Amino acid sequence: MMIRKLSVNGFKSLHEETLELGRVNCFIGANGVGKSNILESLGVLGAAANGVVDDESLLRRGVRAGVPRLYKSSFASERTPAHIRLEVNGDKGEAYRVSLLNPLDSPEPSWSYKTEVLSDGCEEIISDGVRNKKNLNPQAGLAALRIVDLDVDNAAALLMKRLQEYAIYCPNTPTLRGIEQDIQSRAPVGLNGGQLAEGYAALVRHLEGQGDTGEEILDQVIELIDWISDIETTTHGSSLLSSKVPRSKVMLKFTDRFMQTSRNELTAYDASEGALYVIFCALLCLSPNAPRLFAVDNLDQALNPRLARLLTSRLAGWLAHNSADRQLLFTTHNPAVLDGLNLLDPETRLFAVERTSNGITAVRRIELSAELVKMNKDYPLSRLWMMGHLGAVPNV
Repeated sequence: MMIRKLSVNGFKSLHEETLELGRVNCFIGANGVGKSNILESLGVLGAAANGVVDDESLLRRGVRAGVPRLYKSSFASERTPAHIRLEVNGDKGEAYRVSLLNPLDSPEPSWSYKTEVLSDGCEEIISDGVRNKKNLNPQAGLAALRIVDLDVDNAAALLMKRLQEYAIYCPNTPTLRGIEQDIQSRAPVGLNGGQLAEGYAALVRHLEGQGDTGEEILDQVIELIDWISDIETTTHGSSLLSSKVPRSKVMLKFTDRFMQTSRNELTAYDASEGALYVIFCALLCLSPNAPRLFAVDNLDQALNPRLARLLTSRLAGWLAHNSADRQLLFTTHNPAVLDGLNLLDPETRLFAVERTSNGITAVRRIELSAELVKMNKDYPLSRLWMMGHLGAVPNV
């Protein structure tokens, strides 16, 4: 199953918005229009699906922690909603909906559930408001408790598991290099890129166990890093690093195909950061331990435009190779990324994110209309975006 619809009401700059999602979902727009808020709305819903919404559960999913007044929509032109309402729908009719409350003036450590609904498409498993005698603790979700009684292949159970695993990844170079600790450690890789070497070693073992098909996928990853002849992991990389450099037990070791044989090995500390970001994205798409639903904020960071385009063109295939229902949401500011999207594939979707004259985030799916196809014959999507034909550009 995949999540097909996300509805958000009253969350940050999203006053009332509904998105139809595919396998690969790319969000473009100017800085500050609310792209990350879309990713974070799913993070809040994931925390709710896990039974508690507080700073710890939100940070665990890559959501920025903040006071309630920063989470709840507040527009001069609109009435402030009493609560935040979030809902997802799967492709088999399954749905999870929750309304969350937290006082603005005297916030509680955990948000309270006003209502919670869970359905598997045939029957409602949870349909009660939780502020009643059935639940003495309104800060604890009922759906998270009920799914333990469902069959593992029940549509509602699968939906909840997908939400519970969801996380927003935002890698940074020091963490990818292994010289800074990842404060949110996860399998196969931390939210900021920690445990990259361990994750890569596990991925190689996984792909090598798939015979020629796995080897072909691994070659696709390595081909994106044109200066290397091989990538390995080692626990004996001390000779390649200064004693002053922090290091993890397992390290990535790259072999540079242009350098002399006796001096052509280097670790992640000295390697191109673009290589590390490529491996990071491949891990999330291909590893069996990665979430079925995940997001990457600013996918294009540290990548050359051409590399960003090539990496983007591989995402859909990598996701489908590992699991037919794996989904990715990502934001980007690099126009070259658009040229890697195959919009003829209905599971690859491009969204323009803008703010209205009242400051409300508006999301619009960009589809290949007859007019856009005609223009695309003369100009790539990257150029059309820069020229303003797709919208989602800053008003400067």
